[in-house]
Amino acid sequence: MIDIKLIRENKELVKENIKKKFQDHKLVIVDEVEELDKKAREVKGQADALRAKRNELSASIGTLMREGKKEEAEGIKQEVVEINEKLTSIEEEETKLNTDIKERMMVIPNIMDDSVPIGKDDSENVENEKFGEPVVPKFEVPYHADIIARLNGIDKESAGRTSGNGFYYLMGDVARIHSAMLSYARDFMINKGFTYCIPPFMIRSDVVTGVMSFEEMDAMMYKIEGEDLFLIGTSEHSMIGKFKGELLKKENLPYTMTSYSPCFRKEVGSHGIEERGVYRVHQFEKQEMIVICEPEDSMDWYNKMWNYTVEFFRSLDIPVRTLECCSGDLADLKVKSCDVEAWSPRQKKYFEVGSCSTLGDAQARRLGIRTKGENGSYYLHTLNNTVLATPRGLIAFLENNVEEDGSIKIPEALRPYMGGVEVVMPKK
Repeated sequence: MIDIKLIRENKELVKENIKKKFQDHKLVIVDEVEELDKKAREVKGQADALRAKRNELSASIGTLMREGKKEEAEGIKQEVVEINEKLTSIEEEETKLNTDIKERMMVIPNIMDDSVPIGKDDSENVENEKFGEPVVPKFEVPYHADIIARLNGIDKESAGRTSGNGFYYLMGDVARIHSAMLSYARDFMINKGFTYCIPPFMIRSDVVTGVMSFEEMDAMMYKIEGEDLFLIGTSEHSMIGKFKGELLKKENLPYTMTSYSPCFRKEVGSHGIEERGVYRVHQFEKQEMIVICEPEDSMDWYNKMWNYTVEFFRSLDIPVRTLECCSGDLADLKVKSCDVEAWSPRQKKYFEVGSCSTLGDAQARRLGIRTKGENGSYYLHTLNNTVLATPRGLIAFLENNVEEDGSIKIPEALRPYMGGVEVVMPKK
């Protein structure tokens, strides 16, 4: 959510930002907020004047009573009663106006960074840089579900019976590789100085609406029936929510945390759920990183964070690239975002394995996350980035480390988490 001062002082900047995101239908909302804000400030002025008058009259009642002017005091009491009745009506109008303003402000996109490329959708995202040589081996790399099957590593049939489409059992060596990657990702970030955390896996609605847009919430989140709780789609949600309503000490900034969680997503829409493989599923696990920092430091942290993900995947012999999200593909709360994509030697193209974003003070403004400076309190900046989301990261690992005989070589960085195993052999 942007600062309403932007609409008061630079409405055209807000409108131009909306146009760059190809959301022209929201232009009228800016005008509506401007008019509602003017009205709300007028009403607030009326309410403040009445409160001041009431306080003045109330103070005089005691004086009149002490002076024995009871009749005059009773007259003023009646005047106070009338003011209270007017004030109740005005306060109701003020509350409604502020609610209407907030509802509209919640759907106005955050102001993008000037460096964000302009484009209508993800087809116009821009490649930034490649890391590692995207090798295509001489043999044909099997589909990831077939690689896993040769290792006796997956059972989707049983998962279909217990849970339905979009779920899976990982088994044996594949499950071990999966867990080893997550443990390595955890230690990788701890060694970067991040504090490890396991957060709640369910959050309340006021946290959900604080960290994401309504459209994202409807498309992603599972609601717990009969309770004000949602299953998290990523641990960023509960990690940022951890600081809700907090006035953080300046000397403790920045907060740098890495968190493990299972994640749950509806995955509705045209992409659907994958029948055989595990690329798009309802349940996965993730190692995340979040940063809460001073506004002037957020872009430096943004660049550090996506670089950490690149370094992590390169240590597992996986070539990657970064892809800058264009304006039309940028979620409304984000200032700037890039995807980290892993090389698929089977498809001979890259696919997304992580995303890094800076959200400016949008989440902090919604959740009330501030610090105090010389000129008073102000909102901090929040950032998030995927270290590893798996089984998608597992797919990238298997495709880039499978041998022609179906065995999987284990890179040196992962061996301590695999009991020293250097190669995993196929079972069939």
